[in-house]
Amino acid sequence: MLGAGSMASAGSSSLRLARGGAVLAALAAALYVPASAQAETVYSAYSQYNLITVEDKGSFRTLSFNGSQESRVSRSNGLLGHFEYTEFLQMPLMWAPKARRVLMIGLGGGSTQKAYQHHYADIHIDTVELDAMVATTARRFFDVRETAKFKIHIADGRTYLKRYEGPKYDIILLDAYTSSRSGSHIPYHLATKEFFELVSEQLTAGGVLGYNVIGTYDGWRADNVGALHRTMATVFPHVYHFPATETKNIVFVATKDRVALTVPLLVEKMGALHEVRPKLAPNFNARIQAVRNQAPQTSAQSPVLVDKLAPASGLLGTRSPE
Repeated sequence: MLGAGSMASAGSSSLRLARGGAVLAALAAALYVPASAQAETVYSAYSQYNLITVEDKGSFRTLSFNGSQESRVSRSNGLLGHFEYTEFLQMPLMWAPKARRVLMIGLGGGSTQKAYQHHYADIHIDTVELDAMVATTARRFFDVRETAKFKIHIADGRTYLKRYEGPKYDIILLDAYTSSRSGSHIPYHLATKEFFELVSEQLTAGGVLGYNVIGTYDGWRADNVGALHRTMATVFPHVYHFPATETKNIVFVATKDRVALTVPLLVEKMGALHEVRPKLAPNFNARIQAVRNQAPQTSAQSPVLVDKLAPASGLLGTRSPE
């Protein structure tokens, strides 16, 4: 049982709130794909970095890089049908409820950006995407539209942060991957202590980092999960995480807040967020309940990732899946 000033034990590390959010029936319908549905290739082309493929199957449209699925949406409603983990990239709002500027590194099909545009229209979103053809594909096939508050910049994410001289960001999000025959991998230079120090410098005093990691706690790519957690923890006072149930994704949320999160504090933060943003995304309340504060078991045995030890491939975790 949780005390007023304590967090869950390792056996029950997910926080629970009385206030929950039901999964929308419309979303359930959007996720249904008949077993007999055949994929239809809508678009396929090589860019400088990827073989980019857009496929329609049943009610879904999917974006893939080199055969690895990157984004998914409902063909009838671009705000539905997305991968569950993208909703966890809204969780930084719990620590930055008055956020006005967000940076996201990695575009894909724009699921996260479209959610922010729709539910949090007051927030300015910059997106950095390395592959110009990905941006073109997102505009053409995934209804990604730039506005006065949503801009796409074609650049490497770390280079962009190093050169950036504008107002600091309240939230920085990462969902940047490159793909190969062995799957999708994080570019190593976006996973090191030096990179996270740069992120921290470009965040406001109460700024928050959200970071999508493909992997599991105790199986496939658990070493990546542990290494990223330990590395982030060398820069940020607290690193929380949200495991997806549909896919092998874990979203880390690293905060500058030095006060550790407790159940009462989480309830308090949720109330403050609702006052600032009374119309959160439909599943926000349910998603926040998945938060964990215990370090992954592999974190203690994992190295701190640093620039000088970059692998020859330039990628994190290039070993084949177990």
